Amino acid sequence: MPPPAPATAPSPTLRTLVPLAGTGMLLFVAMAVGIHALRPDLDGWDAQMSRYLLPPHGGWLQAAYCGLAVAIVAIGLGLRRSLAPQARSAAPLLLFAAGAVALATTAFAPMDLDGADPSLAGWVHGVSAQAAFLCVSVAMLLQSAWLRADPRPRWHGRFPLALGVAALAFAVLWTLLLVPGLPRGAAQKAAIATIALWFLLAWGWLRRELAAGEGAA
Repeated sequence: MPPPAPATAPSPTLRTLVPLAGTGMLLFVAMAVGIHALRPDLDGWDAQMSRYLLPPHGGWLQAAYCGLAVAIVAIGLGLRRSLAPQARSAAPLLLFAAGAVALATTAFAPMDLDGADPSLAGWVHGVSAQAAFLCVSVAMLLQSAWLRADPRPRWHGRFPLALGVAALAFAVLWTLLLVPGLPRGAAQKAAIATIALWFLLAWGWLRRELAAGEGAA
């Protein structure tokens, strides 16, 4: 039996992308949870995340949204770099990038408060928020499906978990959109949490690739 092939040197691209994605993800998780303590005036269960983007303290969550946008693109690039050539597709990366732009736009276009006259900023906020959810959730499904095309067991074996979490996020999102009467804030936060879980998983896998020095060229 031939000896196993030696591990290759860590990819310079992953050396940059993995810490960048980790910083963005950890910033988002910390601020998305911590902002609730800064806004005791809002119902932590029912208030939509968009309410926390408004003053006071909304700048913290705006920064977290931007960090998440950077992490989304970094993880999309990292996966494309790490997967075997036959498991790469431009479609997920383009959707990740579009979702990241929409997410950053959502952060800085304030929502219309209940009872206020409709505004252009409020319209932009609503459209960009829906675009961010849709682009990212579809990208997660596509990227998860492409894992199966990688012949290496370490990536091929991650396909079921990745697709399961992506499908759950997609189902939660469409339940939020289509089922009336749900507590909007809680349903939205459930969708965000499931999406964040998928990216945390992907980030963890990329960290292992970097540590093993086996990033695909």
